[in-house]
Amino acid sequence: MIRLLVAAGVALAVSLIGTRLLITALERRQIGQPIREDGPEGHITKAGTPTMGGVAIVLAATVAWGISDLSGAVYTRRGLLCMAAIFLAGVVGLVDDGLKVFRERNLGLNKRAKILGLLTVAVGFSVSMLVFTNVQTTISFTRYDYPGFELGDIGWAVFAVVLILATTNAVNLTDGLDGLAAGSSIFAFAAYTVIAFWGFRHEGVYGNESFLDTAVVAAAMLGACAGFLWWNAAPAKIFMGDTGSLAIGAGLAVLALSTNTQLLLPIVGGLFVMETVSVILQVGSFRLLGRRVFRMAPLHHHFELGGWPETTVIIRLWIVAGLFTALALGLYYADFVRLPGTID
Repeated sequence: MIRLLVAAGVALAVSLIGTRLLITALERRQIGQPIREDGPEGHITKAGTPTMGGVAIVLAATVAWGISDLSGAVYTRRGLLCMAAIFLAGVVGLVDDGLKVFRERNLGLNKRAKILGLLTVAVGFSVSMLVFTNVQTTISFTRYDYPGFELGDIGWAVFAVVLILATTNAVNLTDGLDGLAAGSSIFAFAAYTVIAFWGFRHEGVYGNESFLDTAVVAAAMLGACAGFLWWNAAPAKIFMGDTGSLAIGAGLAVLALSTNTQLLLPIVGGLFVMETVSVILQVGSFRLLGRRVFRMAPLHHHFELGGWPETTVIIRLWIVAGLFTALALGLYYADFVRLPGTID
């Protein structure tokens, strides 16, 4: 428990201070975010706001995880691979953000290049997990054997790659309003902190001795997102950019894979799923029927164009994210108490 608190506290402090320093440095160099021309008109005023704030999130989480136990007694390969995936996904996003800034338009890496970068990270993580850890190759809901659909090494690796790509894209789509993605991510990382720590305390049920280190990774990301949100809350002083959204998405995916809760992830990150589905429905409906389902996609823009103030949209979607988190943790605990001998 102490290591979790250290990781979250250090990440919070480093992110809080680091983001402020980053804002100052970016403003001095006049490095700001170009705004989409086809976005809501109200967003035009945000042009020039410093971006690439995800650098603070990634560095804060990495530092916090690294110094959470200086004795080195409980660091694991699984925790190291999770942090590596988060860091490298952030690097892909940083390249994308850098191109947008220096080209002075909202076009960074093309889709093929971005997917290739994320694919490299996803494949590297998946193969490394299979080679260097004892990860269970099952698709599960709350623990490795429930329902425990066995995929084998190749099947699990393919599924892991798809999950990482899907989750990074989902968080990226959600990052459209001040603080929306960062605030929602806090709920999701809090859920995985609880899930992984609970798995550590009940190793006999969940069958993994690396869960403590995994919980520390989640706690570090929680603290880093919270520190960043201080400056990213509306009206935002800085945007996380793809650096942050891709790192957060990768973090959620690798935590789900590491804790064998892949099927629970769509509930933990229910808001991200809603945002992604809204885009799929919008594109599909327009191409097949020639009409739009929403005023604009992703979903948060639909509410904006419906007359909701931006802060109202953000807070209400945070509430939705919190409800999804509560549901996921409730389902996780409900499965635990139904097991024979777990509750006297």
